[in-house]
Amino acid sequence: MKLPYQSTNPNTGVLNYEILGSTLTLEFQNAKHRYVYGPAAPGARQVAKMIELARAGKGLSTYIVQHVESYQAKLPLFEPPSAL
Repeated sequence: MKLPYQSTNPNTGVLNYEILGSTLTLEFQNAKHRYVYGPAAPGARQVAKMIELARAGKGLSTYIVQHVESYQAKLPLFEPPSAL
C-alpha cells in the first residue's frame, strides 16, 4: 500500500513510499519514475534504514543522497488514459 511521506520539511523530494517485504518503492516530487530499492541493491542494511526513515518521516532524502543514490531500479509511473 502506497503511503504519503509525512515529513515536516516542506522541501523534501519524497512524495510517497511503499514497503513490500524487504523492498522500498519511492515516488519523488516531479519524477516520471518510481524508484525501487531492495536487498540486492543497495543492500538489506541500507533498505532497512531507508524503511525506518520513511516511517519516521525524517531524513530519507538526505540518506539517499549520501548513501544510496545510484542503487535503484526505475519503474515508469502509471499514467491514466487521456480523456477523449
